[in-house]
Amino acid sequence: MWGDIAIAFLLACITSFVVTPYSIKLARKVDAVDMPKDERRINSKPMPRLGGIAIVSGFLVSMAYLLAVMSIEGTIDLFGQEQYGIKMIGLLCGIIVLAITCFIDDSRDLPPPTKLAGQLIAAIIVIYSGIRIENLNLPFLNEIGLNYPVSIITTLGWIIGITNAINLIDGLDGLSSGIGIISCLSLLIIFSLNYSPLIAILLVTALAGALIGFLPFNFNPAKTFMGDTGSNFLGFLLAIISILGIAKTYTVMVIIAPLIVLALPIFDTLWAIIRRVITGKSIKAIVMPDKGHLHHRLMAKGYSQKQSVLILYAISATFGMFAVILLDSGIWKALSFALMVVAVVAIGSKNLFKLKEEGEKMYKCSVCGYEYNPEETGIAFEDLPNDWVCPVCGVGKDKFVNQTII
Repeated sequence: MWGDIAIAFLLACITSFVVTPYSIKLARKVDAVDMPKDERRINSKPMPRLGGIAIVSGFLVSMAYLLAVMSIEGTIDLFGQEQYGIKMIGLLCGIIVLAITCFIDDSRDLPPPTKLAGQLIAAIIVIYSGIRIENLNLPFLNEIGLNYPVSIITTLGWIIGITNAINLIDGLDGLSSGIGIISCLSLLIIFSLNYSPLIAILLVTALAGALIGFLPFNFNPAKTFMGDTGSNFLGFLLAIISILGIAKTYTVMVIIAPLIVLALPIFDTLWAIIRRVITGKSIKAIVMPDKGHLHHRLMAKGYSQKQSVLILYAISATFGMFAVILLDSGIWKALSFALMVVAVVAIGSKNLFKLKEEGEKMYKCSVCGYEYNPEETGIAFEDLPNDWVCPVCGVGKDKFVNQTII
């Protein structure tokens, strides 16, 4: 098994790493570029946003090779009782539908209802291939079997919810890809401890490899964004892998574990829905973007992109470790771990908030207000050539004022 896991990881990682530069070139050709056209945008320069193609490619190449080889060897029975072959064909068709929808959105900006329609079609294809939440085991109750309509509605809600949760948190360089890696590693440990189906372990390993291969191009200062193609694929796959991973054991701890692992994007999404409904006083306001996400709030407090991302990585990793300890050692050890984390954060809060107090040098154009952030470009303002001009209004370096965000 471990040889298969190593191959799944390495093949996905290498493929993703090799394909990413080509996805950047493709993004520029089809005009799939994120422009800093409003205050919500964190990037200060045009950024290619088709990196998701590399992630999808790495995952598909890895899984296609492994499933073919393992099927020939007899390591996995794709058309046995579990019908994994049909489920994988359904998953592939769902990925294709979602990828086409999101590719068009990254290139031409589709309206939210159209994007949701693409997500629903992809999820329904997967559900009808046999990937469903069929049973629940709640505390103090026997296992509850879900009837067919309830099973479909529950599964559909889970897939669409997680898909959009990952999509909404994709707001800073390397944020979604890093949290995705942490979630994959946490789920891999949980699946291994729980003796989950091999197919789920291979899928989550391949996804982790594809994300790690992409991360060097996406971490601050980013060379490309994963775009909706990447963020939707990531959420879609995490949701489905979670279902496959708990398919054999519907104990309450195993069901709760994926919820805890994905707690950060889930909380951010639920709070965004509540916030937008209250602010907009309408259900329609849910699809209206704002600057109230966790990463926006951290940057508003004065943290840089990189600092904000690392803080959210730490929170996500804490949730992942809590879920692993909960499943392996029980509720009391998990709570003990949580209390230790709270104590460490409380004791070390002065050092944590010192990141903000140290501030970050910024250079603001006195003519148009454009801000040059060396943290994003990796080039100090002083090192810019003398003939460098403001990308917005065209004035020279002498019109920029040094300032510090506190």
